[in-house]
This record gives sequence, structure tokens and C-alpha cells, in this order.
Amino acid sequence: MTGPLPTQLLPDTAEVTADGALRIGGCDVAELAERFGTPLFVYDEAHLRARCREAVAAFGDGVAYASKAFLCLAMARLAHEEGLQLDVATGGELHVALTAGVPADRLVLHGNNKSLAELRAARQAGVGRVVVDSFDELERLAALHAEDGLVPRVLVRATPGVEAHTHDFVKTGQVDSKFGFGVASGDAARAVALAGDAPSVELVGVHMHIGSQVFVADFFHQAVEVVAPWVRELDLPELSIGGGLGVAYVKGEAAPTITEWASSVLSGCRDAGIRARVLAEPGRAIVAQAAVTIYTVGTIKEIAGVRTYLSIDGGMSDNPRPVLYGSGYETALLRDVAAERPRRVTVVGKHCESGDVLVRDAQVPVGTAVGDLLFTPVTGAYGHSMGSNYNKVTRPPVVFVADGAAREVVRRETLDDLLRNDVL
Repeated sequence: MTGPLPTQLLPDTAEVTADGALRIGGCDVAELAERFGTPLFVYDEAHLRARCREAVAAFGDGVAYASKAFLCLAMARLAHEEGLQLDVATGGELHVALTAGVPADRLVLHGNNKSLAELRAARQAGVGRVVVDSFDELERLAALHAEDGLVPRVLVRATPGVEAHTHDFVKTGQVDSKFGFGVASGDAARAVALAGDAPSVELVGVHMHIGSQVFVADFFHQAVEVVAPWVRELDLPELSIGGGLGVAYVKGEAAPTITEWASSVLSGCRDAGIRARVLAEPGRAIVAQAAVTIYTVGTIKEIAGVRTYLSIDGGMSDNPRPVLYGSGYETALLRDVAAERPRRVTVVGKHCESGDVLVRDAQVPVGTAVGDLLFTPVTGAYGHSMGSNYNKVTRPPVVFVADGAAREVVRRETLDDLLRNDVL
């Protein structure tokens, strides 16, 4: 993979100019790096809006953006403006969505261990759906009902026993999972029966999720087939197939579009005789390719006959996916995006961990030097949202670009921010 960066990995509005520079949303990305500093997340707003609209067109009202992929006030507001509901999984995500002005009845509350405080906050706000994940949660909902008399609408989360071909850490639909109620064990049927009889909840449907970064639409079809018999028997009004649609991160990868995914799922439901309204929760598929992350090269260290380490000013604090999952990325230089990339290096971060590797076998142009601006595409999902302050590194800003203008939607943390919660 020594050729130029595959341009199909770039955001929708990306352009490579005649002199090799990168423009996104009508903005010169190198100029953005100079203005906002590095590391820097740059999101193509038109790309985000287009994927949101595609999801609504494919699944209809009720499709929810999985906010864990990337959430800030601006993103919550954008998803709501484009007609999506929002899937939130913690009290923190709930707070961000509500603060952004998303109506509570447009929110779906997830989580395998929702606390009483989180459930209470969701009830008081009037959250539209709660996805029940355990028998303990049903007991908590009953206890809260005794307090306030509220009856939330709920879906029971089922684990269908389908093992998606993805990383073990992001599989969620197999038999051995911390999420939901097993179909094969009978727990799902028991949970549905309990919820259906309970005066503390209104059972409206079943939810399932088979994993993340799934490239084969047939796995969703298989999951539908597993739950189809009792979904038909229950005749509940809603069936959510969750999210998990994969995206291409490196040359040679391909994934279904949101439209193709929806077509496969909806046809599978029709074929299985399921009459329920089909809901979905795309996250990565909406935001991943919308963003690039810009870094400055700080050190190049060649170990003769072994490896060349290229160190950048970010790393596992702004993109932990390679450390967690062994995820692959492409790299290129902002000063010549179209250049050949024959030189192999290992791109590493600045953290005190040997495992702080961003791209193990990165290809870069000959002449890559200290001070160059290097970027990785397809970093819009699970970078900002999973970021940390390890080694007390300040987290990068997030910039949305559209129509030649850039707006900072998350500012860069300051050194004083690192002290904000300390108590002497």
C-alpha cells in the first residue's frame, strides 16, 4: 500500500488541490491546523448531515443516532435538526442531549447497568424509550414506579446468539455477553413476560444488537431470523435492530451504505413475517468518515534494521482504538495528500506506554520530516468520545467546517482545565 492515500476514505466535501493540499468544507485544512493548533479534529458538517438524512430516509422516523460514537452539544443539535432521535447510555450523555435542546421524548436510554439516579433523571425528563437490559433493572423500575407512579415505555434487549465477525471486545450479540437477555437460554422470553405483566412499565418492543464494525449485512439478517418466531408471537409494535454497521478505515476495505444495510434488514423482517416497526441506531456509520485528525510530527527515530518510529503530538489520548482493538488507519501529509507513500514507519503517540501506537505499519512519503502535518482519516467515531487526559495531556478541539467557514464546537482544554476537579 505504497500509493497515494485512497480518497474514498475522505469526507464527502474533501478536495485535493492541484498542489496536493487538502480542503474540507471549503476550508484549507493546513490553515485550520495553524489557526487551532494540533492535534485537531476536523468534521465535515455536510457529510454529517447527509448521513443523518440517509438514515432517516432509509428507516423512517424512530431511527436514533448512537451518540456514544461522538457527542457534543453541536452534534446532538445537528442530529436532532436532521430528524434523528438520540440513543444515550449514561446520565452524562442524557445531560448533553437535553442541554443541546433535544426533546426528552426523542431520546432512547441504553446501558447495561443503569443506576437509580440515571433512571430517575430519565423519568423526570420524560425520555421516550428505555431499553431494559437486566432483571435487576426491571426491579429498579418497579421501585421507582412506587415513588412517582410513572410508566415509561420500554424495549427488552435480547442477545440473539449471533456472533458477528468483528473484534471480541465489540461483539455484543453472542451468547456470552454482558448485554441483554439471552434468547437461547429463555431469559429474553422471561423478561418479556415480566415486562408485559408489570404495571411499572409499558412494553412496546424488543431490541437487539449483534456487535460493532460489522461489514456483512447478512449477520443482521441472521439475527432477525433468530428472534423472528417470538417477535411474531409477541406482535409488539417495535423491533430495534440496534447499530453496528461497519465503515472502511484502510485501503481495500468496503462496507455497506446505510441505505444498503436498511434494505437488507427491512427485507429480512418482511421475509420473516415481522409486522413491527423496525428501528435502528447507527453511530459510526454517520460520523466516522466525516472527520480527519491532524497531528504535528515531533520526532523521527530510526532503529537500523528494525523499525522507524514517527512520533506525533497526540496518540492514545485522542484515539485509543488501535490500542484497544488493533484498529488500522491510513496516514498522509497535508502538504502533499496525493504523494506516493513508499516509506514504512510506525506512528506513535507521546504517552508513556510502549503500546501507544496509532498506526503500526504506516506508509508515508519519502522526505517526511519533523514539523510536518500528518493526518489520519476516518477518525470521527470513538476518538473524541473515548479520549482521555492520560499523562495530563489536554484534549484536542473539535472544529466543524461548512461552506468555507470553520466553527469551533469543542475548545481545546487548557492546563487549568486539568486542575478543575482537584481538591486541596
